[in-house]
Amino acid sequence: MIQFRIQPDSEIPASSQLFNQIRFAIASGQYSPGYKLPSTRALAMQTGLHRNTVSKVYRQLDDEGFVESLAGSGIYVRPQGHEGGSRLRLPILEEYSEAYKIVQKTLDDLLAQGCSLNKARELFFIEVDWRLRCSARVLVVVPFQDIGAGELMVDELEESLEIPVQLVATEELAQILEQTTSATLVTSRYFIAEVEAIAEPKAVRVIPLDIHDYSKELKVVKSLPKSSCIGIVSLSPGILRATEVILHGLRGDEILVMTAQPEDVYKLNAIVKRSEIIFCTDPVSHSTTQAAIQTVVEDIIRPPKLIRCENYIGSPSINLLRRELGLI
Repeated sequence: MIQFRIQPDSEIPASSQLFNQIRFAIASGQYSPGYKLPSTRALAMQTGLHRNTVSKVYRQLDDEGFVESLAGSGIYVRPQGHEGGSRLRLPILEEYSEAYKIVQKTLDDLLAQGCSLNKARELFFIEVDWRLRCSARVLVVVPFQDIGAGELMVDELEESLEIPVQLVATEELAQILEQTTSATLVTSRYFIAEVEAIAEPKAVRVIPLDIHDYSKELKVVKSLPKSSCIGIVSLSPGILRATEVILHGLRGDEILVMTAQPEDVYKLNAIVKRSEIIFCTDPVSHSTTQAAIQTVVEDIIRPPKLIRCENYIGSPSINLLRRELGLI
């Protein structure tokens, strides 16, 4: 799908920018006759515009004869009459006349090699779309005080999406957005309000992610006998604080909850010696806790059971983000 980009600081209204871009896509053959345009929802997500604005643009395109709306089916590019085979006199062709000559020569070379016009267009689209995708920026935004949660999100997103993901502190986000408006911001729902407040003036898209539901882990906690001791080890201090609150609400004073970040050796050793079960939220915490258990294994009667939590971001959120970024 062609990527349309809106300049929020332009004097040209956003609806006019989108209208002109779609009109050019049709006029230049990128959207050929009969092509089905993206839904208003999909285009609103891509551009950051309101769906009503996209609908207004589609109505204008329909009124001027560029597209036609078929009830219950969608919006399609309307076939146009030919004008004696003359080339379209578009401003961009005059502005980039030398570049256009290169395009013409490249196209001639492809045709000489037996490539059809449709295949040539497809090859161009594949390369352009790939470069646009590579240049797209996905930023994970979290507060400085909980940068560990951001590290967890970056690791999981890069593995799941197979694209580069950049970690940005909320306190630095405004400065980053001064340099670019094409990024997609991703954050946990815990931090969504602050991130949206910073991103809104720049018309930058923000996608909230839900954390893993931890249903398996909570089931284990519910089954523990009274006076049990649970250890929680995580890179994220925010996760540790939230976990203490959740487990206290679940079991009250029936169980003892101890928490530590992996670099806090004193607290980690105390957890290893005292807990029956230790939950680790990330690979670093898991490996560090394993090593801590090995160092004291001869000094304790029964080593704690170590449970590695599956992930931090919920799978539905990963799938949603993959769709929103056009990776499906």
